[in-house]
This record gives sequence, C-alpha cells and structure tokens, in this order.
Amino acid sequence: MSQRTYSAKPADIKRDWHIIDVNGKVLGRAASQIATLLKGKHKAMYTPSIDTGDHVIVINADKVRVTGTKEQDKMYYRHPRAGFPGALKITNLEKLRQRHPEDIIINAVRRMLPRNALGRQMMTKLKVYAGDTHPHAAQKPVAREVEA
Repeated sequence: MSQRTYSAKPADIKRDWHIIDVNGKVLGRAASQIATLLKGKHKAMYTPSIDTGDHVIVINADKVRVTGTKEQDKMYYRHPRAGFPGALKITNLEKLRQRHPEDIIINAVRRMLPRNALGRQMMTKLKVYAGDTHPHAAQKPVAREVEA
C-alpha cells in the first residue's frame, strides 16, 4: 500500500454547481456548510493549499434565520473611508437585512474561509441572491439541503 499523500493538481479539479435555499435556516450553521463546499472539504481530493471547491448559489438570503436577540444585538462594522476621522460605520443585523440582505451571508461565509489570497479566490465562487431567482440556470446547479 502506498504511503504517499495525494496532492490535487489544477488540471484534476472538476467544479460542480450547488444551489442552497437558506429560507428559515440558521445563519451560522448554513454558512459553515457553504464554506465547506467552497473549500472543497467534501471531496476526497481536498488539498489545503489548492482551491478544490465548488461553485455555490445561495437564494432567499433575506429569509435567513438567527437565534436569540441577534437581530438587534449583532453589529456589523465597516470602514468606507479608512484612515479618516469618523470613518467607522456601525449597523445592526436588522438594518443590514433591509438594505443589503446578501451581505449577511457573504460576511458570515467570508469569516469562515482563510484570510489570504486563497480565501479571496474561494469567495469568487459564491453567488448570493436575496430572492428565489438567479441567473445561473445554464450551469445546471444541483439542489443541496443544509442541515440548519
């Protein structure tokens, strides 16, 4: 039996398309499963230093559920004019859901991926939509259920 560790080559990678409906699903649990698909950890050929993950389409992002009092208490911080006094902007989950519901999923998943060039490359394969329609029908995405 061979004792060699398999390392995926870029030519070996085959990317599938998954569609995930997060309507009524808990945010953190769904985000961790989406991050697993983007990283490729569900595949036998997973290699930590190479992006082996699949494309993920998330629909109904505006209907994702949070537990407890996170709707009012969970804060999002951003610096649109970094380096200038008074640049910090703070908003809670309730207001972010009204303005940009896609950002709720994007922020949760981004923070579960590596904070380097590989993580940024993985994020390009994530497509998030507030409603239940998406323009990726030609890719024939496979519906996938998240346990959340």
